[in-house]
Amino acid sequence: MTLRSARIVKPSPNKGKHSRSAPCQLTVKGNVMKTTSQKIQAEPAKARHQTHVVHFQYADPHAESVCIAGTFNDWHPNATPMVPSSPGLWMKDLTLAPGTYEYCLIVDGHWKPDPRCEEKVENPFGGLNSVLRVPPSGRRG
Repeated sequence: MTLRSARIVKPSPNKGKHSRSAPCQLTVKGNVMKTTSQKIQAEPAKARHQTHVVHFQYADPHAESVCIAGTFNDWHPNATPMVPSSPGLWMKDLTLAPGTYEYCLIVDGHWKPDPRCEEKVENPFGGLNSVLRVPPSGRRG
């Protein structure tokens, strides 16, 4: 099983299509969030109104269902299902404001951190959450 890095997608002038940019910052840098109750780490007011499309891909030839749960959807396990795009490949685009998010994948009912995400934090249930940092516009992590 592999999860490819989440990527920020910039809107293209071509009829709403998207072009891919550099991967999101998924490495440990600076302070990390210590609690799952905080949705977004504080950003300047101007940055809160900006958004980015973040593209997730997960590969698992045996998975029957894959969802993403995190601080961006109040940890609801079925609120953000990934879509199968080909056998064993799951995708999802999320529109997120700049900030720091914690998340897990739910693969066939089992919660697990993103195996390719280098930055993880302990959660209150004895497991690990992956950390996703969405930069303000103009900065790519």
